[in-house]
Amino acid sequence: MNRRDFLLRSGAAASLSLLARSALFGQPQVIGPGSGGPQPQAHPTGTGGPPIQAPTPITEFRPLRRNVGYFTGRGGTIGWLASSTALVAVDTQFPDTAAIFLKDLPGRNGRGMDAVINTHHHGDHTGGNGIFKPVTKTIVAHANVPALMLAAAKRSPSPAIPTVPNETFPDSWRHEFGDETTAARYFQPAHTSGDIVVHFEKANVVHTGDLVFNRIYPVIDRAAGGRFQSWLTTVEAIVKTYPADAIYIFGHGSQKFGVTGGHPDILAFRDYVAALLGYVGKEIKAGKTKDEITKLDNFPGFPDLHVPPGPGNRLAGNLGAAYDELASS
Repeated sequence: MNRRDFLLRSGAAASLSLLARSALFGQPQVIGPGSGGPQPQAHPTGTGGPPIQAPTPITEFRPLRRNVGYFTGRGGTIGWLASSTALVAVDTQFPDTAAIFLKDLPGRNGRGMDAVINTHHHGDHTGGNGIFKPVTKTIVAHANVPALMLAAAKRSPSPAIPTVPNETFPDSWRHEFGDETTAARYFQPAHTSGDIVVHFEKANVVHTGDLVFNRIYPVIDRAAGGRFQSWLTTVEAIVKTYPADAIYIFGHGSQKFGVTGGHPDILAFRDYVAALLGYVGKEIKAGKTKDEITKLDNFPGFPDLHVPPGPGNRLAGNLGAAYDELASS
């Protein structure tokens, strides 16, 4: 992505009305995979004129290993398996990029999808479910996801009935697709209470969804059961559970570090969450108020996460969520 396109997309995302109303999802998109929160395609101008359309997304298919790869466009990174005998997608982004994905997926050749797996319920990972559904045998997610999707839709300023998964599981799920084994696992509440990790076992590619934000301030959805303390232990469990030589696909990442990596990237995110909890806990013990704690512009010791102060900086939301969690525990 060139600098002009990056700035255009960042500015458009920051101006969207829903994002302006929500501190939780206030950080603008930083690379193709997006920011981790809902991003509507248009918003009213306030002058009676036509809606302002978001820029056309820049999309890319990137093969990784053994018929598995990832797709970036607008929203959470889509993982894919495309072999001569099976087609699987992990997450669906938004309707417009979902349609691009289905049209251009290498090797699809008009075939139906065997499965879609949603890593969690957020709209930038499930907004394309309705586009996939007519050509997909099953949509799979953690057992909490359908209710979380319906609850989020009710809270939306523009309510619509979401396309919820038709197949769910509480702890683990496993299926053979052609010559690839695909397994999914739920650990505990973290980013939300419905996040899973998906492992293409033979390709040794692991999709973490939004359990890892690669060198950007994360989103935590406390209304959906997210907890930083159990997110910390979940990230540590991922490193212990999955191979060190796996290629990891992350839900979101910075322009510099991207959306793939390995254990060092996951541990870098772990270190941020641990430092965040430690800092907020110390400030609470020192008698600081929530307003005082959330005034920090950027978190010390993590320069790769730093962004300019303002509505595009999610650190205040991270600090506030950590305060609420620790103060109530």
